[in-house]
Amino acid sequence: MSETNQIVVVPHIENTIPIPKNNAEALPDMTSEEEIQARTNTIKLLSDITDEVIEPTTEDIEQAEELAKEMMINPDIRPEFGQYPNETMAYLAGMVAQTNCMLVKDMADFKLHVLNRAVQEAETAKSSRERLAALRMIGEIDGVDAFKKQTVITHINKSGDELEKELLKTIEELKGTIIEGTHEIVDND
Repeated sequence: MSETNQIVVVPHIENTIPIPKNNAEALPDMTSEEEIQARTNTIKLLSDITDEVIEPTTEDIEQAEELAKEMMINPDIRPEFGQYPNETMAYLAGMVAQTNCMLVKDMADFKLHVLNRAVQEAETAKSSRERLAALRMIGEIDGVDAFKKQTVITHINKSGDELEKELLKTIEELKGTIIEGTHEIVDND
C-alpha cells in the first residue's frame, strides 16, 4: 500500500463576514417560484457538468404534481424544497414554467390561476369530453373570448339635411312596395 498525500484547501474567511448557521439562513428571501427556479438552474448546471441525465420516475412526477397542487391550494405555504429529489424539482420547475403558475394574491392572479389550471386540465385530460369541457371553459374566459358573439355598432354622424334626404328616399322606396287594394276579413263566429 502506498500512502497518498492529500492537500486540504481551506479558504481564508475574514472575521468581519458572518457565516450563516445553516442553508436556510444562507439563502436570500425568495418567492417559491424564484426558489424553484434557482434550485432547478443549479440542478441543470450540475447535470450538464456531470453528464447525468435527469429523468423523473412516475413517483417523482406524482410527488411534483402533489406539491404543485398543495402550493396552488395554499399559496402561503413554503415547502422545504431541499427534501425533494432533483428529478422531482426538475419536473416541478417544468410544470411551473409551463403554466406560469403564480401564487394567488388578487383577482387578476386568480384569473390567471384559473386559466392555467384549465390549460393544464385540457392538456392532461384522459377523455376528449374532459378536454373539450376544459377548452370550452378557456374559450369563455374574459380576454380569450373564443366563443363571444360580437355586435359591431357603427356610429355615423350626418347633418340634418343628409338625414332628411335619406328618410325621404327610404319613404319613396317603401311606397313602391305597398300593395294597393283592400282585403275583407270575415269572422264566422
